[in-house]
Parts: sequence; C-alpha cells; structure tokens
Amino acid sequence: MSFSLSSRALSGPRRRSLLVGAAGAGLLAGCSSGAPGSDGGDGASQVERARARVARDSERLVERYDLVIAAHPDLASLLTPLRAEVVRHAKAFGGGKGAGARGASASPSGSPSASPSASASPSSVPADPGAALTELAAAERRLADSRAKALLGVPGELARLMASVAAAGAGHAYVLTEGAK
Repeated sequence: MSFSLSSRALSGPRRRSLLVGAAGAGLLAGCSSGAPGSDGGDGASQVERARARVARDSERLVERYDLVIAAHPDLASLLTPLRAEVVRHAKAFGGGKGAGARGASASPSGSPSASPSASASPSSVPADPGAALTELAAAERRLADSRAKALLGVPGELARLMASVAAAGAGHAYVLTEGAK
C-alpha cells in the first residue's frame, strides 16, 4: 500500500506543478506590456489601439445585427438580446460614446434600430432568415476567434476582458446556429 501511495504522491505534485507553471507562464505573457523598458509609452498606445479596434469590431457587428433585424423583423425576439450584449461589449472596450471618428456608423450602437444603417444596405442580408442567421453566426465566430488570438498580445486586464467577450461571442454563434435550424 505504501508503494502505491508514494508513487501517487510523486506523480500528483509533478502534474500540478506543471499545470500551475504553465498557467503562470500564460499569465505572465498576458500581463507583460511589451518591452521591459517601456513605462507605458508605446505599450499604452498599443493597448489603446487594441481597445479601439475591438470596440470598432463590436460596433460593426451591431450594425450587422441591425441589418438582419431590419431585413427579418420576425427574428427580432432572438436577435435583440444578443445585439444588446454586443453593444455592451463595444462599450466595455470604450466604444459607443467615443466612436465619433467613425461618423454615421457610430449611431447604431446607441439605438435599438438604426434606420440609416439598416436602409443603407439591406440587400447584403440573405432573403432566407435561416441563411441570415447562419451568416450572423459566422460573423460572431470569426470575431470570437480573432479576439481569442489577439488577447495573447495585450496586457492582463484587457486580455481577460477580450477572453470573456470572445467566449460570449462563441456562445452567440451557437445560439444563432441553433436558431437557424
């Protein structure tokens, strides 16, 4: 019995140490701000550029939701809660209020249905509601994958937020895929 116990005791801590070490290395990589000598100079602007890019991506996704809702009003009950989440994602990254540089495209994230954006290109939405949901799910999935890859290059708090939003986007893609069936 002591042989089995000591063998188990030796293998247990090594596995845990390996997992903890790998997790710690991942956290250190995610928390580093770039070059060791940069005290927020270039690293801070890089973080702000990443935040702005992620916010713009969410705002574009909101615009896509608006187009699909305008083209298929019967899908509004499914899409409205998901769209609201994407609006919150954009705001979490500093979008919405500070999106004035994007001009007219900033307005859809603030209003439930944006008629200028929705009427600008309704032909880009498939006529079939199922196909429209499938396309929207693919957009959510692409954005979630993009954010999951990008979070490795940003510091800790922003990386955690991006990971959370990427996971939410993957969940949205699942809900949309199920809704298309």
